[in-house]
Amino acid sequence: MEVTNKRILLKDYVLGPPKESDMVASSETVRLEVPVGSKAVLLKNLYLSCDPYLRTLMNRPVEGQEVPYFTPINPGSVITGFGVAKVVDSGHPDFKVGDYVWGLTGWEEFTLISNPETLFKIKYTDVPLSYYTGILGMPGMTAYAGFYEICSPKKGEYVYISAASGAVGQIVGQYAKLLGCYVVGSAGSNEKVNLLKTKFGFNEAFNYKEEHDLAVALKRHFPEGIDIYFENVGGAMLDAVLLNMRDHGRIAVCGMISQYSLEKHEGVHNLICLITKRVRMQGFAVFDHYHKYDEFVETTREYIKEGKIVYVEDVVEGLENAPAALVGLFTGRNVGKQVVVIAQE
Repeated sequence: MEVTNKRILLKDYVLGPPKESDMVASSETVRLEVPVGSKAVLLKNLYLSCDPYLRTLMNRPVEGQEVPYFTPINPGSVITGFGVAKVVDSGHPDFKVGDYVWGLTGWEEFTLISNPETLFKIKYTDVPLSYYTGILGMPGMTAYAGFYEICSPKKGEYVYISAASGAVGQIVGQYAKLLGCYVVGSAGSNEKVNLLKTKFGFNEAFNYKEEHDLAVALKRHFPEGIDIYFENVGGAMLDAVLLNMRDHGRIAVCGMISQYSLEKHEGVHNLICLITKRVRMQGFAVFDHYHKYDEFVETTREYIKEGKIVYVEDVVEGLENAPAALVGLFTGRNVGKQVVVIAQE
């Protein structure tokens, strides 16, 4: 059986903040079966995840520049990212028709995955499947690994999270509250600040766009300093945090969204604080921690079922609206985890 497969392609390498015009809709005809004798799986994509890291994959390669740990996207290619899908054909013994999976897939209606070992089979369907683009998928696993493994948190510590209402930040904050930490988050609108305090249970939150001096703002919220900083922003925010860290504090570097669209990254001027305060700052990649996935999903699913963790999605309908949804991440338009619905089950 042949069907039309709608797709979103990268039109050209991106300069500056991403624009909808950097992406283009296309279509092709595909057969709804895997090649004979292969161990591939054919997926019907249901939900796509919009994540800031995708912007870093759209740059023109520069000789000597650091290569992203995800495969770069070339002009004319289908955009790839995390998603939730249903198996419609399989040549792999571990995946059967009808299985639900999450992992890297294409921004298209159907994707042939030649290496399905990279996919996670969805074991629990008593929560919305879209949650596997976020709280039970890559962003949730990022929050879990970054907070518990990298930050080594203790009850009563002072925790600060930037971009705190996003897919990762909202979960980190709730993990920290469950552990008994004092938690403050920052976001880019008063609506998001209110969400952090009233829905996610943060002790305090502030709108960084209304602050003239970030270091002063952090001192106001953390008069005794910060034990743990979960870094999602970089640039001026990181500089301000370094001045406010406590001795032997920890910084988990998850992302730096303020830098992704800059041709020349901003410098950080207060790194000497790492020495004077004996602070440990560590970057990490989620796939280095996938061995913890079963533990993570069991723990977090129970928190969800018990109402100990709440979760907010920003949902848009239709593959054609995926470019606008991605662009919105860089203007602060989304509230919560940005999800694109491609098809119903």
